[in-house]
Amino acid sequence: MLDRLAPALFVFLWSTGWIVAKYAVAHADPITFLAVRHAFAALAVFIVCLIVGARWPTSWQKAGQAVLSGVFLHGLYLAGVWYAIGHGVPAGLSGIIAGLQPLLTGFAAALVLKERLGPIQKLGLLLGFAGIAIAISPQLFDLANHGLQGLAFPVLVNLVAMGSATYGTLYQKRHLQQGDLLSIATLQYVGALTVTVPLALGLETLRFDFTLPAILAMAWSVIGISMGAVGLLLYLIRRGQVSRAASLIYLMPPVVAIEAAFLFGEPLTLPMIVGTVIVVGGVYLVNRKPAEQKT
Repeated sequence: MLDRLAPALFVFLWSTGWIVAKYAVAHADPITFLAVRHAFAALAVFIVCLIVGARWPTSWQKAGQAVLSGVFLHGLYLAGVWYAIGHGVPAGLSGIIAGLQPLLTGFAAALVLKERLGPIQKLGLLLGFAGIAIAISPQLFDLANHGLQGLAFPVLVNLVAMGSATYGTLYQKRHLQQGDLLSIATLQYVGALTVTVPLALGLETLRFDFTLPAILAMAWSVIGISMGAVGLLLYLIRRGQVSRAASLIYLMPPVVAIEAAFLFGEPLTLPMIVGTVIVVGGVYLVNRKPAEQKT
């Protein structure tokens, strides 16, 4: 049952991160918000570990690998994306950059992890990227008309963040296939703190206004995203190919657009609808089981 529900539940939970960000930036500095989120997430998952008696890594090497994976998967990735958006990178361009991750992960997995992608999976990866490009084409045309003045560095940061998430996904699959996911998640958030705390101290004023919207955004970020969505992502990486897990990222921009239409009244354009259909088809092709594996 969890195998069937996990992908859809992950997509929904992870997509809400963009919605939370829209609320949070009005009440806190972005990297400061992430640092507090990672600290609470580490504490919350640690308490769960104590309650259920989770097994901890049996060596300093394994513990270090869990911390390092958190540096890439949570620390550098989220800090880079939030910094870029906070410094003016349009959501459309950020979506295209995020859409590069499944493609890069799929090809890198074939080289590094020797995962074999069939022709249908490769077609699915390409369709997913094409669907995102179509879905956000109006934003891209607007961006082309207005140029990228002053955004070169934030765009570069966004690209580095995408590369960090790709490497972190591969690292997770290669080095952390064994062990308790709860203890691994706790150590990953410790790794994320080693990135976000210094960045927040060096780049921001540590603004957090402790209003009800800020507190609610933080609560959902910790429980729904850092615990729920990230836990499902680790589960999906462990249960299958990293290229299949990464392909779910394709669904994020369309799902966020639908959520924003309901919550903020943002319009759903025809390219967004058509692109979403193509994205769903591409993700289905990447994740469908070969005929010989079906029962």
